[in-house]
Amino acid sequence: MLLAKVLVIAHFAILALLSVYGVHRFYMLFLYYFHKKNQRKPLKPFDELPTLTVQLPTFNEVYVIERLIDAVAKMEYPRDRFQIQVLDDSTDDTTEVAARKVEEWSRRGLDIELIHRVDRSGFKAGALENGLKTAKGEYVAIFDADFVPTPNCLLDNIHYFTDPKIAMIQFRWVHINEGYSLLTRVQSILLDGHFVIEHTARNRSGRFFNFNGTAGVWRRTAIADAGGWQHDTLTEDLDLSYRAQLRGWQFVFLPHVAAPSEVPVEMNAFKAQQKRWAMGSIQTALKLLPSIWKSKMSLKVKGEATFHLTNNFAYLFLLLMSLLLLPATLSRAQFGWHNAFYIDLFLFVSATVSVAIFYLAAQREADPESSWWTRIKYLPMIMSVGIGLTINNSRAVLEAIFGADTPFERTAKYGVQGKKDVWQEKKYRRRRDVLTYLEFVMGCYFMLVIYSAWEYQLYSSIPILSLFPLGFFYMSLWSLFQGRRRAQPQAVQTEVTVAARM
Repeated sequence: MLLAKVLVIAHFAILALLSVYGVHRFYMLFLYYFHKKNQRKPLKPFDELPTLTVQLPTFNEVYVIERLIDAVAKMEYPRDRFQIQVLDDSTDDTTEVAARKVEEWSRRGLDIELIHRVDRSGFKAGALENGLKTAKGEYVAIFDADFVPTPNCLLDNIHYFTDPKIAMIQFRWVHINEGYSLLTRVQSILLDGHFVIEHTARNRSGRFFNFNGTAGVWRRTAIADAGGWQHDTLTEDLDLSYRAQLRGWQFVFLPHVAAPSEVPVEMNAFKAQQKRWAMGSIQTALKLLPSIWKSKMSLKVKGEATFHLTNNFAYLFLLLMSLLLLPATLSRAQFGWHNAFYIDLFLFVSATVSVAIFYLAAQREADPESSWWTRIKYLPMIMSVGIGLTINNSRAVLEAIFGADTPFERTAKYGVQGKKDVWQEKKYRRRRDVLTYLEFVMGCYFMLVIYSAWEYQLYSSIPILSLFPLGFFYMSLWSLFQGRRRAQPQAVQTEVTVAARM
């Protein structure tokens, strides 16, 4: 009897914590709309444009490396003050393809070089730091291999750096293959929420926000002042961002400047990317939150930094809540507490409704001239995918907490843009993960939860509960389907890094 009461209390406590993170999304919307018009402008234009280096960190990107180099080489910027570094750590024929393309543009008079490392120490952070040794620019732009930057994005926006306090400007990601599949559509909407609402709200309200590792420009002296690129977390970009802002540097987010990119088309690659981001954010939280709270920053900055860096703990809470849901429901039935179900239904709805409103607002703000309201139909799938990531991202959080030596797994890019593009027979395809089977088991478990809710006549809870098996079955079955065969024996390159032990 005591155990049953403990289970019910624990369930309500965890659900209350989840609702706090849900309510925080409403807070982000408030900050966004309250500060929406606080758009920062350059102090003045440069009298003479500064020297600019563009760094392109790559690793086994044979399908997109030529597209990337061509796009950057065609950028509008004075050629006598423009340098391109292809920072290639590849172990396949990407290096050869890149070398040919670099030679082609070099013959046209472009200052472009290929820097190939055999010793991949530090991985992307190490490549960026190594490139700075020979970089000529006062400012450094960074684009990952899956990006296709527009010709004028640097020329039009370099003038923000006439303000000596500005360390970094970040462009907004847009997605060239968002219409390829349901998965790419959902990812695009999720990323729009992060960039359109969160970045804008944090930046324009005077709180910290982060460089996203690509599609941005750094003041080189700010990188050095903040301690340089470090690789003791899986999110070197988030880490450097917070260290720089703690030093007093200011960032600018430019939501009106679009940086086209390719989102993963493969479920297993998407899950690996999400795991890396989740683990890296917790590693950064463990590394920097003590310094943030000891700093002289305002309470609003400290509080939002805490929510930002610990947000992935919500996956761990959601997993615990999921596991407790059935025994807690049965325990309530044992004591005749059927009506108590409506309390946690209220808490859960408060969390999920906030998610729906948040992403719907992001779609409206991202493209108000389009038929954004037609994307309402994707909201149940967005919430289901978030639920389906619970096991994947909970593992990432736990590995970060316990300092696991976790492999750094890159996100494969296949050069996919339209529905007719085929990627299934290309290399870099990922193996299915053992946790995929646990996701399937969780889907079955929630079918049992729904059956129990039906038995106890809790019919109003069934639509919300249905999001759980939908999410877990979608993630697991699609992972199994896409991972059932591999095109090449070298399909996946795994990079092993030492995660921070904190």
